[in-house]
Amino acid sequence: MDARLEQYNVKMSKTLDSLKEEFVSIRAGRANPHLLDKLKVDYYGQPSSLQSVANISVPEARVIQIQPWESKLIKDIEKAIINSDLGLTPSNDGKVIRLVFPELTEERRKDLVKDVKKKAENARVAVRNVRRDANDMLKKLNKSSEISEDELKTLEDKTQQLTDKYIADIDKLMEDKSKEILTV
Repeated sequence: MDARLEQYNVKMSKTLDSLKEEFVSIRAGRANPHLLDKLKVDYYGQPSSLQSVANISVPEARVIQIQPWESKLIKDIEKAIINSDLGLTPSNDGKVIRLVFPELTEERRKDLVKDVKKKAENARVAVRNVRRDANDMLKKLNKSSEISEDELKTLEDKTQQLTDKYIADIDKLMEDKSKEILTV
C-alpha cells in the first residue's frame, strides 16, 4: 500500500465499520444484546451504559434478560427502554427485566431488507466519495510534477482496487444481513 493512499484506505475502512455498527442495531426477529449498546441509564445522576449497571443475557432466541446489579435501577432501566426507539415493552418481576421480541411479519422483514439495502448504498456512495478525493489528490500531485503520468495511472488503479474491495465487502455484509432478516 502506497503511503499516499493509506489515509483513504483508513477512511474506507471506517465507512465499513460504521455500516457494521448500523447493521447490528437492525433487529432481525432474534434477540441481540447489542441492540442495547447505545442505551444510557441514569445511575446516581450519571448517564451510564446498560452493560455497566446490569447483566444482560439471552436465555431464549427471542428474549433478552436484563438483571440490574441494584434492584432500585429496574424502574430507570425500564424508562430508558421505553423512551428509546427500540419499540419494545419491558416486563419485570421485581428482579429482572425481560424484553420479548415479537416474530417479524413478512412485510416488516421486507421493509428491514429495504433499509439494509439503503444503508449499504449510502456506504457505497461514501466509499466512492473517498475514491474521488484520492483521485483528486493524485491529479494535484501530478499537476505539480510530484508524480509522473505512469505513477498517476498506477496509483489510480490501486485506488480503484481498494474501492472495489470495500464495495465487495459492503455487498457481502448487505447480503448476509438480508439473509438473516429473511430467515424465519
